[in-house]
Amino acid sequence: MQTQIQTIENASAAPGGAPNDEAGGAVERVRLAISGMTCAGCAGRVNKALDEVPGVQTAVVNLASEQATVDLSGQQDNLARLVAAVEAAGYEATPLEAEEPGLDDTDEARRQGWLVAFSALLTLPLVAQMVSGWLGFPISLEPWLQFLLATPVQFYFGWRFYVAGYKALRVLAGNMDQLVAMGTSAAYGYSAYLWWAAGGQPVGHLYLEGAATVITLVLLGKWLEKRAKGSAAAAIRALMAQRPDQARLLHNGAEVEVPLAAVMVGDLLRVRPGERIAVDGRVTEGQGEVDEGLLTGEARPVAKQPGARLTAGAINLNGVLTYEATAVGADTVLSRIIRLVDGAQATRAPVEQLVDRVAAVFVPVVIVIALLTFLTWWLYLGNLDGGVAAAITVLVIACPCALGLATPAAVMVGTGVAARHGILIRDAEALERARAIDLVLLDKTGTLTEGKPKVQRIQAGNGDEDSLLALAASVLANSEHPLARAVAQLAAEREIPVMAASEFVNHPGKGVEAVVAGQRLIVGNQALLDDFNLTGMASDDSENGDWSGLSLIQVAALTPAPRLLGCLGAADAVRPGAARAVERLHEQHIETSILSGDNETATRRIGGQVGIENVIAGVQPDGKAGEVVRLRGQGHVVAMVGDGINDAPALAAADIGIAMGGGADVAMEAAGITLMRDEPGLIADAMAISRATARRIRQNLFWAFIYNVVALPVAAAGLLNPAVAGAAMAMSSVSVISNALLLRRWRPERSD
Repeated sequence: MQTQIQTIENASAAPGGAPNDEAGGAVERVRLAISGMTCAGCAGRVNKALDEVPGVQTAVVNLASEQATVDLSGQQDNLARLVAAVEAAGYEATPLEAEEPGLDDTDEARRQGWLVAFSALLTLPLVAQMVSGWLGFPISLEPWLQFLLATPVQFYFGWRFYVAGYKALRVLAGNMDQLVAMGTSAAYGYSAYLWWAAGGQPVGHLYLEGAATVITLVLLGKWLEKRAKGSAAAAIRALMAQRPDQARLLHNGAEVEVPLAAVMVGDLLRVRPGERIAVDGRVTEGQGEVDEGLLTGEARPVAKQPGARLTAGAINLNGVLTYEATAVGADTVLSRIIRLVDGAQATRAPVEQLVDRVAAVFVPVVIVIALLTFLTWWLYLGNLDGGVAAAITVLVIACPCALGLATPAAVMVGTGVAARHGILIRDAEALERARAIDLVLLDKTGTLTEGKPKVQRIQAGNGDEDSLLALAASVLANSEHPLARAVAQLAAEREIPVMAASEFVNHPGKGVEAVVAGQRLIVGNQALLDDFNLTGMASDDSENGDWSGLSLIQVAALTPAPRLLGCLGAADAVRPGAARAVERLHEQHIETSILSGDNETATRRIGGQVGIENVIAGVQPDGKAGEVVRLRGQGHVVAMVGDGINDAPALAAADIGIAMGGGADVAMEAAGITLMRDEPGLIADAMAISRATARRIRQNLFWAFIYNVVALPVAAAGLLNPAVAGAAMAMSSVSVISNALLLRRWRPERSD
């Protein structure tokens, strides 16, 4: 778990960071809070307006978070242009800081709550009059009293619908507010006409209760929606809350509390038990245990001693630790995780393109349907009152709020809950692709195994094992490969001195070459020996013991004459939980295969231990991506799991790349999903949460589409009361978000 935190620490191209344009120039990422959006059509218009601003590379507008994320290049007045474009489209834009989470609308939600309460207070007598008639003991309010109650609701509490509808109309666009304003205005205006036409005589049924109820219920729905959106963004707020405001700075040997912004890289800080670590750092003094659960999803304490890394936001459980700040502000691991999660929630799933196309024509189509409904009832059926009621109901019930919230709400909740359990999902596209994955390719070393092999056997041509080990360790001294570390460890254990090496040459995926003690040596696998026409020891050679299943490290001299000097055999332990992780993938009907650069015998040995029959062994780094492409060409939807630099091309070539904890920065940057712990079980968990989120998206879209498809003809037939339609429309949005919030109950399978 600690190693993945180190990985993120230096990542420079996380989704929240700014990318480069096609020409290689810097692209600035800007985030805007957008106000005034009420439906999918609104989000689509804002998106279109931003896309048309010169210099914009991509623009993504998220209705659920009420934010826009824009990547743009090169002009000093970019921000002003973006704000102006949004305002020209009829909405308002406010720049957000890089790590400002948005959606902290507590005050706005409270204000809306009061508006709903007062609107409901005025509406209840009108509703009581309507309900009393249904129950058989009618209560009749004087027309003047009905108008006294309904008018403030219509033109004060409902004024927001007129304003937002006018702004959209000004740019020849349609939105939900226009439907509400038109429907309720028609009901109010027709009621006023009936009262005027009666000329002081008793008036029949007025439609004021319908108009007031629709406005009140829509306001109630928007209030509940805002509260639900706040719950959906809880993951970001929880991460933000982990950053302390103060830090204990050591100055001239004394502790001084300073604001977090005053801490600089290189400062010495101290953290006491129960306090949160202020910035990323390295322990210089003290021992203790730290809870990094919110960052890694694993609640187990992590022991810390001098030299260990500390991560901002983690809780010091016991012991007083002194540490040197290594990263502050936006460069800390916690800040990078926040940007990654926030960046994922700002992306759009490909399925939303369908929503955009529907939303673009939905409001005009609904207005036409309402007009045809009215004319049919009035001219064909001769029922003017019925035509007014049916047309109002059509306008009110067809509001496409739920369509616009269906996908972003599920993405927000899904990526948030995944992050809480140590699974960082780059974007909504990865979520959508995950549900179709049918083949997972797993790297062997560091993914299925612990990545800490140990040398098990040595065979020297001259019988001097220590001499062979000294040469191998000297050549491999500059290599970070796990097998190189295994050789170095054994040399250290035997207290064998490492000699100076020069002219170091790396042969990717094969081994290394260097000059040691005046002779040029190569250390690596059989592929490296093949390049120099040398024959090494085979993995199934049992003449001097059982070498089967070991990773072979061949040692050869190129000068004065090419010859094999000997071989070392290393084995790596399978990670705990790897077999169960593979079993869970199979339970999800996902095939598995090992894709490794190691020899086939060693690869099959690991495959047998974890339950994977199909192995692709002896593949060079540049060949791994080719294998991924080959399998995709056979019709598979492929996820590639790896942790090393040599896995990065394959991660990028796969439908979804999954970077294991402890991997290299470049692997994480190429991946669509990053796992915060070195646990194979997280692979199956990532597939499970991705599929669960994609399932919620499909459910939400289905119900949002079906709702409108069914509701429109029912409303046109006059089978719904406008007030009932208003309640149904308001609740449709709430139900979509509530369905998405059910994802918060998802839990990974424990590997204990």
